[in-house]
Amino acid sequence: MKTSTRLSRLLRLTAPALAVAAMLVAPGNAGAATVFSDDFNGPAGAAADASKWTMETGDNVNNHELEWYTPGAQNAALDGQGHLVITARQEGGHTCWYGPCTYTSARLNTSGKFTQTYGHFEARMKLPRGQGMWPAFWALGNDIGSNGWPNCGEIDFMENVGFEPNTVHGTIHGPGYSGANGIGAAYNGPNFSDDFHTYAVDWSPNSIKWYVDGNLYQTRTPADLGGNRWVFDHPFFLILNLAVGGDWPGSPNGSTQFPQQLVVDYVHVTA
Repeated sequence: MKTSTRLSRLLRLTAPALAVAAMLVAPGNAGAATVFSDDFNGPAGAAADASKWTMETGDNVNNHELEWYTPGAQNAALDGQGHLVITARQEGGHTCWYGPCTYTSARLNTSGKFTQTYGHFEARMKLPRGQGMWPAFWALGNDIGSNGWPNCGEIDFMENVGFEPNTVHGTIHGPGYSGANGIGAAYNGPNFSDDFHTYAVDWSPNSIKWYVDGNLYQTRTPADLGGNRWVFDHPFFLILNLAVGGDWPGSPNGSTQFPQQLVVDYVHVTA
């Protein structure tokens, strides 16, 4: 359905309009090969493709998040229209680090199934809204088990906190520049929960560039680290999640409406 719709729209464009559209696409190697692709096609209610994604379960005390991440399709399911919908709900039934959990959500990763060093990483998503929401598209070094965090490295392609509906963030974390001291920048635009937008990174040796809807807003190199170690020259795996609460976004309040959804149209990686 999505492919035919997009094709019909392209066919209606004039040649000059096609040229302009091409200029708006986030930069990447035009001759690059697709090394990972998920367009989330499948029947409504189905879980994410288990050959590509692993569902993480449990709570997260590290960031003092409030949700319990569930398995299967309980909080992350295809909608039958080419999207993965990650849903945060206000509900109990589990025990979290702070006592009885009050929220559920989902977190998926590609660890052990797909890793990549360098390339163009892109997702098209519609973000949730409301105080306490914390959606993210990011990556961790695949040596986290042996090297630990932040020595493994972390690249946050896109993060949003609900109290900033018009702002998304791109950040790197490593030894000496982790947590609140991560190195990054913000992109200010429309309310990102109103529509779909593309979030992309071009990652190459000694350079990481961030884009929103094809607009470059940040470039980081080893020169930005103040003498700390650049840890972005080895394979990383992908993560998609919707957290509820935590140190950065704060807790939901009376203005937050549930359920909230992170709707993912696609995740593509070329290299």
